[in-house]
Amino acid sequence: MINSLWIAKTGMSAQQTQLDVISHNLANVSTTGYKRNNAVFEDLIYQNLRQVGANATEQNQLPTGLHLGLGVRTVATSRNFVQGSLQESKNSLDVAINGNGFFEVTMPDGTIGYTRDGSFQLDAQGRMVTSNGMPVNNGITVPNGATKVMIGPDGAVTAIVPPATAPQPLGNLAMATFVNPAGLEPIGQNLFRESAASGQPQQGTPGTNGLGFIKQGFLETSNVNVVEELVTMIQAQRAYEMNSKAIQTSDQMLAKLSQL
Repeated sequence: MINSLWIAKTGMSAQQTQLDVISHNLANVSTTGYKRNNAVFEDLIYQNLRQVGANATEQNQLPTGLHLGLGVRTVATSRNFVQGSLQESKNSLDVAINGNGFFEVTMPDGTIGYTRDGSFQLDAQGRMVTSNGMPVNNGITVPNGATKVMIGPDGAVTAIVPPATAPQPLGNLAMATFVNPAGLEPIGQNLFRESAASGQPQQGTPGTNGLGFIKQGFLETSNVNVVEELVTMIQAQRAYEMNSKAIQTSDQMLAKLSQL
């Protein structure tokens, strides 16, 4: 009877974690390039009270055992890297990846961060930067007075700088992909960091070696499905209530037992 109290408590804790993950997904439903999280659970160790396959008699073996589980725990938050919808923004500095891959940006500590958020802007020096002022890798700088910036499907950035009429090459957007993108470490600000689980970045030109193409004037929306999240929220709420009911029932049974 005491075990049931603990088991139900672990169930309530797991569903609370599930609700935390759902809330985070819903909060980022409008975040550019956001990837949906999913809580992953596993059952806890079992009490082996009767070993399956043990000898019942000299001639017979037990077809089943007696194993009492001790609850559940959260082991991971898996990230779904399915591509979100591409939405036209009509901003020449907005870019989206149509396919696999990540943009590379230089973080304040000098290390490389990876993002699917292509809402780039220009800083006071004309550098192409993220919304938080981090420059894109390869150091692309747009000259003062440039009238038009063009970004090709292969990531090549060019601009027309009067009085010249021909496009002037400015560099290429750096992109990379990973063997296990789900192993990337999220660090906020729409950025990920390389980890031992993700593997090393496989850098390349957009459109080659499994990397997606660049689409100028578009942004990738969040891949969160609001209806799916609401259904999962209802399931978590009901599971939490049932675990709470199990605790109340165990308490009532213990009270009856104490009255005997």
